[in-house]
Amino acid sequence: MSGMMYHMHIMNTDKGNCHKAFRNILVTGGAGFIGSNFIRHVLAKTDFKGRIINFDALTYAGNPRSLDDVAATYGERYVFVHADIRDAEAVRKAFSEYDIDCVIHFAAESHVDRSIVSPDDFVQTNIVGTFNLLQSARQRGDSLLRFHHVSTDEVFGSLGATGFFSETTPYQPHSPYSASKAASDHLVRAFHDTYGLPITITNCSNNYGPYQFPEKLIPLMILNALEGKPLPVYGEGLNIRDWLHVEDHCAAIWTVLTCAEDGSTYCVGGRAEMRNIDVVKRICSIVDRLAPPLESGAARETLITHVADRLGHDQRYAIDCSKLERDLGWRQAHNADTGFEETVRWYLSNMEWVDSVRSGEYRKWIERNYSKRG
Repeated sequence: MSGMMYHMHIMNTDKGNCHKAFRNILVTGGAGFIGSNFIRHVLAKTDFKGRIINFDALTYAGNPRSLDDVAATYGERYVFVHADIRDAEAVRKAFSEYDIDCVIHFAAESHVDRSIVSPDDFVQTNIVGTFNLLQSARQRGDSLLRFHHVSTDEVFGSLGATGFFSETTPYQPHSPYSASKAASDHLVRAFHDTYGLPITITNCSNNYGPYQFPEKLIPLMILNALEGKPLPVYGEGLNIRDWLHVEDHCAAIWTVLTCAEDGSTYCVGGRAEMRNIDVVKRICSIVDRLAPPLESGAARETLITHVADRLGHDQRYAIDCSKLERDLGWRQAHNADTGFEETVRWYLSNMEWVDSVRSGEYRKWIERNYSKRG
């Protein structure tokens, strides 16, 4: 099977008549922030009738409790497999046991600061893990309808004051994280070009929304502002990012997965460029309006604290997502005003989930339920 070439499955890009014949979708990293939102999106908001297999190693940011409602609602249509993409045999077993015909690959080490301290973890998961998945996908032959790889705009490097990343932007990663993701992108594309593996790739901008791990900028600012703690901002906070609501990202992935041509790549952006300092100030304003005031009576913006800048901190990311809008008819449903407020409201209404993550109780729950598995 190792040398098998694939028949190409060209998707019908008529927006009302896309191919949606997947039966068993393997979602790697489905217990993470974007993966868990994607699983919920597909089961609740699309016409998919098959089964989702969530394959996750449950590293620090993986929280299966984020999908308790999905497990309760969808029964046998949702399966959790506690395993690591770095384990090639576990990957092969999952493909065989669950008769996988589609892969959505989220699983990755993704925090830039952690990649600076421990780059080896990023090489093993993001490069070797992706290779393991591709090898098993390749062995499925014509049974595999699509391998979708979820990547980042950080592989393109940094922009100046003008211009945008697009599908033709050369790769120029600046951190161990972005370099490892760039390598995985190249592997996926190489398996398509060499073996005919039916793939698609999306490169997204910064995501935000429900269930995001509290070390990330927006949830960290929401929770620290709520509790009157310092709001650490790198440097002067002038670095610019394009903010994409996770639900819009999930809708984009499903659109590409079901409608795009094999081998195609799409950039997914939020059309919401902002300086980090402005993001933090906007969060402060929303928390001031929705939450009880600080004991001091001060505005939460006074909690902003400037800290030493990150090593190799890219100045600006911005995405031109016009190809996705033009070819497949996708549009964002959220802008920064609606999306940020919805996100703040979600965290304020889900403090039990937040407390479980911040206290480490979710890790204890994982150890009790999965320490002898996978």
